[in-house]
Amino acid sequence: MTITVDLATLGHRIRHFRTARGLTLGALGAQVGAAPSQLSLIENGKREPRLSLLTDIAARLGIEVADLLVDEAPDRRSRLELEVARLQAGQLYASLGLPTVKPTSGTPDETLAALVGLHEELQRRARLAIATPEEARRANNQLRDVLQAENNYLGFIEDLAEETVAKTGHTGGALTHREVTVMAEQLGFKLVYVDDLPHSARSVTDLANGRIYLPPASIPGGHGLRSMALQAMAHRLLGHERPDDYADFLRQRLEINYFAAACLMPQRDAVAFLQRAKADRDLSIEDFRDSFGTTHESAALRFTNLATQHLGIRMHFLRVGDDGALQKGYENDGLPLPTDATGAIEGQLVCRNWSARTAFTHTNRTTEFYQYTDTPAGTFWCATQTGSTDSGGFSITVGVPFDEAKWFRGRETTVRAVSRCPDESCCRRPAADLEARWGGNAWPSARLHAHILAPLPSGSFPGVDDSEVYAFLDQHATSD
Repeated sequence: MTITVDLATLGHRIRHFRTARGLTLGALGAQVGAAPSQLSLIENGKREPRLSLLTDIAARLGIEVADLLVDEAPDRRSRLELEVARLQAGQLYASLGLPTVKPTSGTPDETLAALVGLHEELQRRARLAIATPEEARRANNQLRDVLQAENNYLGFIEDLAEETVAKTGHTGGALTHREVTVMAEQLGFKLVYVDDLPHSARSVTDLANGRIYLPPASIPGGHGLRSMALQAMAHRLLGHERPDDYADFLRQRLEINYFAAACLMPQRDAVAFLQRAKADRDLSIEDFRDSFGTTHESAALRFTNLATQHLGIRMHFLRVGDDGALQKGYENDGLPLPTDATGAIEGQLVCRNWSARTAFTHTNRTTEFYQYTDTPAGTFWCATQTGSTDSGGFSITVGVPFDEAKWFRGRETTVRAVSRCPDESCCRRPAADLEARWGGNAWPSARLHAHILAPLPSGSFPGVDDSEVYAFLDQHATSD
């Protein structure tokens, strides 16, 4: 049996009671049959003790095991050391690229208190710099945490979608526009296509007269129309009421999108398709997309619903704008997504070395681009597809840890990159020579950031990436 408590706190409590009894590591080790080096690792939070050893330690110290398992620091000194370690392990401190401070017995308490105060002020200022509604960001973060805990799989919506699709007479493959129309009729609605929908509405449902108003599309029966109709019906099928707050609004939006995807790519057929591809070691979002007649983004998102639950594959998904800002993101494979001081990922710049950004530099962008990337959290394989809208370009990335790449088409790629982010020396800071040359000679005018949830990237000019501007100026100055 092993102990499941915070190891750093446990280690501090053992050290506290040991020193209070005037025992050295060697003396205690001799009494419990453990080497001093082993006890040192335990006290420093580097090793998890077995319950039998912990019981012996408690007995020799004249206390109960429960006294060691209390989840709080035993004294002010320990509390300061634990807080310094916790703050230095955060991404905000890692982004500074500074070495960590390891307190020793000779480090004054006042020094540790000053370090904690500096960290807390740094976080406070980072929070103040966020130019987006706090409620929206908090709700979005909470929803993302819930989805990550569930591996992005919502069984109750899968069951509802399967039942609803079956009632249309659907027998397999892609859901047709006709079957979507039948689904609406079974709910008592008629689909009506109009040119004058309000600009702020994707669809409007007339509950009194049983009509769902949708915009016309250049491709009749295309994915967009089917998806919007299914989303409108999902509100009714899921029993949604008017949202009470932003969190409720986001939850409803997530659920209707999930329902539409689960109908367009039904679980039974989708899982069978993906399991066959995995058996052939030929998983591909391109094939998944084409098999069910959806967009690449929809297929990639649907893959996140099914990959862990049915294929046992942990993964990540990214939608990144051509400005490098993360628009959507999901991971349960440990990929270190960029975050701000509140934990939000939306609007954060992803590493320039990730395939989500390097894919924009390739001339052939009609097929997926494959890349391995070495990160502080390990090596990841990614497949990225780029696209464009009226508001600019974007990339869609699906990736997995190195060991899972064996199931995917494109695993044989020789393209490999290194990312040290969130260390800003990786790709955020201008090179020293460029900083020296352009630091006082550049005056860019930032474009208005389009994403509501996105904070302004930090730099000398709000909203502008200094290193990108300096490189641009240096290139053009040289060529001129």
